[in-house]
Amino acid sequence: MAHHKSAKKRILQTAKRTERNRYYRTRLKNIVKAVRTAAEAGDKTAAQEAFKVANQQLHSFVSKGFLKKQTASRKISRLHKLVNSIEAA
Repeated sequence: MAHHKSAKKRILQTAKRTERNRYYRTRLKNIVKAVRTAAEAGDKTAAQEAFKVANQQLHSFVSKGFLKKQTASRKISRLHKLVNSIEAA
């Protein structure tokens, strides 16, 4: 248990940050999953719509500091490649 004021404050800040990061991590997984499931179903329009949402959300996660720019870029690139492969198949 914390014995001084700054340590108590850090405990509260860590709890708040952990909760926020858990929310973003879950949201990120759900966004990517939506694109992948639409692509696996072969539904090009649904996959494109899900990709638009994913693209916007990933960029917003970068601006919030949750993701690094290159990580978001890599994820977007892979999802875009997946969506584009639907019409080729």
